Amino acid sequence: MEHFAGLDVAMEETAVCVVDLAGTIVHESTVATDPEAIATALAPWGQSLGRVGHEAGSLSPWLQPALDGLGVPAVCLETRNVRAAMAAQRNKTDQTDAQALAQIVPTGWYREVHIKSETSYRLRLLLTLRRNLKRKFLDIENAIRHSLKSFGIRLAGTTRGHFADVIRGLIAGDPLLQAMIEPMLEVRAAMWLQYTRLHRLVVKVVRADEVCRRFMAIPGVGPVTALQVKTALDDPGRFSRSKTVGAYFGLTSRRWQTGTSVDIQGRISKMGDDDVRRALVEAANSLLLRYQGWSALKVWGLKLSRTRGRKRALVAVARKLAIIMFAMWRDGTEYRFGTKKSAPDEVKLSGEVALVVA
Repeated sequence: MEHFAGLDVAMEETAVCVVDLAGTIVHESTVATDPEAIATALAPWGQSLGRVGHEAGSLSPWLQPALDGLGVPAVCLETRNVRAAMAAQRNKTDQTDAQALAQIVPTGWYREVHIKSETSYRLRLLLTLRRNLKRKFLDIENAIRHSLKSFGIRLAGTTRGHFADVIRGLIAGDPLLQAMIEPMLEVRAAMWLQYTRLHRLVVKVVRADEVCRRFMAIPGVGPVTALQVKTALDDPGRFSRSKTVGAYFGLTSRRWQTGTSVDIQGRISKMGDDDVRRALVEAANSLLLRYQGWSALKVWGLKLSRTRGRKRALVAVARKLAIIMFAMWRDGTEYRFGTKKSAPDEVKLSGEVALVVA
């Protein structure tokens, strides 16, 4: 008889539940969160074990490859599907969660999560640390700006490089303010120094990566966007259609349809990685507003901005960028700017940039 197992993984311990094809529980235990300990607990059902399900989490990138290496038929389950299935539980414990996972696996009513390569996870960690450090730096800078408003000190038009010197000059006659603000300025300087170190490391990695260099040939796409998209896709072979990439990054609209009277198509789903989606929208904005050259994608985005509005145009161009970058990686091609239109068409679009800015 075939058996299935569920693993409720925690930091220290993992709850294990094994069921048969009829859903009857045949084994329950708690073991250390260690691949070898889990494999040992499942060893008595090694020949009949069909699938072992565990919910996607922070330990999944380490646990899934380790279980695969030990011959355990593990699958990483998508979190939203698991939570929806567990919503009917009266009590939530590690034991009942493991039971629910074991019951879900035989049905096939789940989505398997793709575990990225270790290299992708390392590079994504670099991007995450860079983002966090930048946010903390901006928090410190904004706190300094806001705290000085109470004393009539308003900063406007101050460049980042001269920020500290301007602040010190404005509070030079107030010893108490100097004593309070100086530590903040020193922390700000230290955080900016470390942020620039991480940013240079990102640029160095992108320069050494052939795929990222091709991505950066697209107008508006910089090193951060290129690396975000590459590490998020990880393997272009896992997508059967290029249009799926837009939905994967949450750039396609939601839909709620029931019967013949209700069919609502709303805003984008915003599923997937927030950082990738944000980077793609920033790249789209740069393409439409800052890029001075000609590109068929830019012309298409400007036309869409005129007919559908600026925000929808940004999202549409961001989705196109994701699809184009995926296709470039999959096919090993370069970015094509397209063929220019005739002169009358270009005259017709001459005022589009001003329209988008407005």
